[in-house]
Amino acid sequence: MNRDVVISGGGPVGLMLACELRLAGVDVLVVERLPEPDQTIKAGSVNLTTAEAFYRRGLLPAMDEVVRQNFEKIQEFLKSRGGGGPGGPIPVGHFAGIMVASGGVDFDDPAFRDVGPAARVVVIQQQAVEAILAERATELGVEIRRGAELTGFDTDDDGVTVHLADGEQVRAGWLVGCDGGRSFVRKRAGFAFPGTDPAITGRQAMAEFEGADGLPAGWQHGTGGLYVLGPMPGRALIVEFDGPPEDRDAPVTAQELEDSLRRVSGADIRVKKVHSATRFTDNARQATTYRLGRVLLAGDAAHVHSPFGGQGLNLGIGDAVNLGWKLAATIRGWAPEGLLDSYTTERHPIGEWVLEWTRAQVALMRSDVRTKALRQVMSDLLHTGDGATYLAKKLSGVLHRYALEGDHDLTGRAAPDFAFADGTRLGEHLHDGKALLLDLAENAALPETARGWAGRVQVLTAKCVGEPALTGVLVRPDGHIAWATEDGSTTGLEAALRRWFGEPA
Repeated sequence: MNRDVVISGGGPVGLMLACELRLAGVDVLVVERLPEPDQTIKAGSVNLTTAEAFYRRGLLPAMDEVVRQNFEKIQEFLKSRGGGGPGGPIPVGHFAGIMVASGGVDFDDPAFRDVGPAARVVVIQQQAVEAILAERATELGVEIRRGAELTGFDTDDDGVTVHLADGEQVRAGWLVGCDGGRSFVRKRAGFAFPGTDPAITGRQAMAEFEGADGLPAGWQHGTGGLYVLGPMPGRALIVEFDGPPEDRDAPVTAQELEDSLRRVSGADIRVKKVHSATRFTDNARQATTYRLGRVLLAGDAAHVHSPFGGQGLNLGIGDAVNLGWKLAATIRGWAPEGLLDSYTTERHPIGEWVLEWTRAQVALMRSDVRTKALRQVMSDLLHTGDGATYLAKKLSGVLHRYALEGDHDLTGRAAPDFAFADGTRLGEHLHDGKALLLDLAENAALPETARGWAGRVQVLTAKCVGEPALTGVLVRPDGHIAWATEDGSTTGLEAALRRWFGEPA
């Protein structure tokens, strides 16, 4: 084999997966068709579960300055429109353009407990995330080839032969398609990709406007669609319910953007200059499986949907973190039976939820009289304490849970960022990408039980602050809890170790 894994696609998902694999010592080649990172406007924020994934790998310090600058720009923009200002409330998100402020959310809800430092990373552009992950991947020894297009591949029982545009052939054990919604890997491998066809045209841009100062900030419903200016200066999003675009790949011109914004807002607006612009639709599709033999999918290659609710980048990073350690274990030879297939089993339902969530928002955005009435009802509900908290929990990802075997309520959930008596937190002990068994009651039976999995599972004996009931917790490399106990017993621990980390050495 030339490589253990070839990843097609050097965006955030492909880079995050490459980092996860390299932490486990896997030889990775990332091939990216574009010669330079794509600067087209994309996602502008991440949710809590994505921030936690970055935190667990020690990436928060690199993101802090970007987040700080973004918050300053948002506050300046809101202040210029008669609201916000330094220290003002920041919305936690929206549903179909119905904004929900953080002030209405009950952050004492148990789902938000012990979120730790990850809570401070929210507003960060996809390009900034990509740049940080590219730097980290390079530090770890990942080879990233830009301007290298994958043109074909052949699979067999032992691996994949990847063909590049320059004529080079790379032999690898595995190929992962992280190459976007129009994934060549997905199409060439023959993954089924059912879903619903698009009904809208959306345009998003960073531009310079004339005559837009009088328009209100936030989501506004207009003629045949809706628009939003902000929250960053110069950012505009317009949605029209007139079907998909005739040519989605054609450059978005200033005239097209101006015409669309005028139609929806009814205002005499001029677009003086376009810095970055893109089109999108509500095409919603999902691969029926994320693995066919030696070929796997992650990110938009596995699922596409509209950007409403800001879940696309989050969904892809979650795929990468879930897949990375499982594929590495398979390559290293200690993966238990079915481990790699659990990637689809665990991630597919979350992808299904995102698709349904975006479809529902498109339905609620329509401008007919009945939908307007329904939107008012939804607005009333979302602005109650329960409604705002529910929305925040859904958008943040804290409700995501994998259906793992185990009796404890924490099993299958992302681990809280436990604070320990020595001043450290759980996330700080997960930087190396290994599983962690927490011995929280100095119970010698726990490390003794895990002794056969040394090298795959680390043991940390610590005093936990604020969680006196727990005596032991097994945390997978992706941060999800595989086993927990409150009575000091090791019942079920060995079974969980075998289920996720194979036979003892």
